[in-house]
Amino acid sequence: MKYGFLRAAAASPALKVADPVYNAARIIEVIEAQAQKGTELLVFPELSLSGYTCGDLFLEKTLTDGCMKALLQVAEATKDKKMLVFVGLPVVFAGKLYNCAAGISDGKVLGLVPKVHLPNYNEFYEERHFARGFEEEAYVRLPDGAIAPMSVNFLFSAQHFEELIVACELCEDVWVADAPSTRHAQAGAVVIVNLSASNEIIGKREYRKALLAAQSGRNVCAYVYADAGMDESTSDMVFAGNSMIYENGTLLAESAPFSGEVCEAELDIDFLLAERRRLNTFTTRCERGMEGSYFASEVDFWTDALPSLRAVSPTPFVPEEEDERNGRAALILNMQAHALAKRLAHTGAKTAVIGISGGLDSTLALLVTARAFDLLKKERSDILGYTMPGFGTTGRTKGNSLSLMKAMGVTSRTVRITDTVLRHFKDIGHDPAVMDVAYENAQARYRTMILMDAANETGGLVVGTGDLSELALGWCTYNGDHMSMYAVNCGVPKTLVKHLVRAEGARLGGRVQKILEDILATEISPELLPPDAAGNIAQKTEDIIGPYELHDFYLYHVLRRGDGPAKTYFLARRAFDGKYDGQTLKKWLVNFYRRFFSQQFKRNCIPDGVKVGSVSLSPRADWRMPSDASAALWLEEAQQLDAQDE
Repeated sequence: MKYGFLRAAAASPALKVADPVYNAARIIEVIEAQAQKGTELLVFPELSLSGYTCGDLFLEKTLTDGCMKALLQVAEATKDKKMLVFVGLPVVFAGKLYNCAAGISDGKVLGLVPKVHLPNYNEFYEERHFARGFEEEAYVRLPDGAIAPMSVNFLFSAQHFEELIVACELCEDVWVADAPSTRHAQAGAVVIVNLSASNEIIGKREYRKALLAAQSGRNVCAYVYADAGMDESTSDMVFAGNSMIYENGTLLAESAPFSGEVCEAELDIDFLLAERRRLNTFTTRCERGMEGSYFASEVDFWTDALPSLRAVSPTPFVPEEEDERNGRAALILNMQAHALAKRLAHTGAKTAVIGISGGLDSTLALLVTARAFDLLKKERSDILGYTMPGFGTTGRTKGNSLSLMKAMGVTSRTVRITDTVLRHFKDIGHDPAVMDVAYENAQARYRTMILMDAANETGGLVVGTGDLSELALGWCTYNGDHMSMYAVNCGVPKTLVKHLVRAEGARLGGRVQKILEDILATEISPELLPPDAAGNIAQKTEDIIGPYELHDFYLYHVLRRGDGPAKTYFLARRAFDGKYDGQTLKKWLVNFYRRFFSQQFKRNCIPDGVKVGSVSLSPRADWRMPSDASAALWLEEAQQLDAQDE
């Protein structure tokens, strides 16, 4: 699919044990239905042509021959379809019986992958019938005279997307310490399929989910798991058809036990490949000097269709579920507070100095600092909160800042900066009627000087208030609010700041919560330009640089997912459908790239600050970029986007 996606499905159709003709017909029905949906990778359960619970019937030539004939019928059903399909069957080779997965596409049996690890404990007794799979090169003659290669080491690569490589393992293979999928991933497989027959017992589903999440995460791959369904024999076991699809440790889709549902999802292959490039601990066969060769079959199964299943959250930094969101908020606030407490204790700081504007960021910084002081059992009165009204300060924000400091029990100090800034304008020959960048930044820099000097005077430490979104966009004054002695919000994007403030308000309750609710309802602004005639905020940040929800979306997909401009724009169209039109999304995407590249010089010298999430712009940790890097390639792609196209 376009933008590096792959549509995958795992199905457990109805079957009759030991009836390959019937089973093939049901499998073909699913293939036809999935072809209509545009599925590119389709996986059926272990021994799906025969049924897993055949017992000693596996030793009957009638059954094994019937399965091979049924395999050709299923293969024929894939002709002229851009689809890679895996089905399971018993295969006789060199006088032994093997539990195999067959990879088929466009009418052909591409190869057979035998199971390596055969369970022979409790209710399982596969060694009674099957031989252990091998890595050596072998060939099996099919009923129509064609030859199919057979080996555990088999890779299926997409014809028009050479890095899209699929490999296979069967059921128990993933339950062992040396799972074949680990080796396959190191050989280049970015998608692992598992044909399984895992019976249902109490607690096993939870264990399976933990196992598959871990395997897909440690191998930085997608994992498509097809489980045997309810029509297997229930002589001693019951099967639930609990199929699952994972991507780098994240569950994308699951068919509920005993539902008979087809499990469907779209895999972000480009993201997985980007993660592998980023993680230097992910090693390839070449790096490890691994011996052994792989069969490689090129398959035409990747299409240019647009993805349609993929859920795209408009708030990737903020969990959608309330319980998860509250849990995330509690964890982040704890991380911020403990990080600041460590810095305060290490430096022996007597006070913490914060500029309190009545806005979201400084409010969060104050809440975190109060937590840190509580952890250290220090008096909150040693938190020095400075409100510094200037040309753009409104009565609402000033009132909220004073009320919050009082309610939090910190020491409140007010320093009016207008007269001093006007004298500074006179010193540098600036006309105060010209409200340009010098007019704005002089206020921000003087405020920072006040905080720094106050910290020196009281043996304290200036707590920074700027957030991750502002760092990404460079929406801060160089050596003004850009600078502090420790930055507690530098890892928190603006869309998440609101939820942290709201969560802390709910925890504290009472008067503090009421004040925080009004702060949350206040327009975001640096308040560096005079208010309007009614005394309201005139300088609205999001009118100038764009909506923070869009910039946070772009930030996440560009930095965390490695998405380019076209893919990011496409996903934004899906996420914000009905809220923003294409022209608006394109406008702010171009603006995001322009600002992100041009403002790197500010990020290259930011102070220490706590990392709380998967995206960080610290030059000492996650993001290293030259200040003079050109944005030309990214801007060209973004500017050429057609806002009318999907």
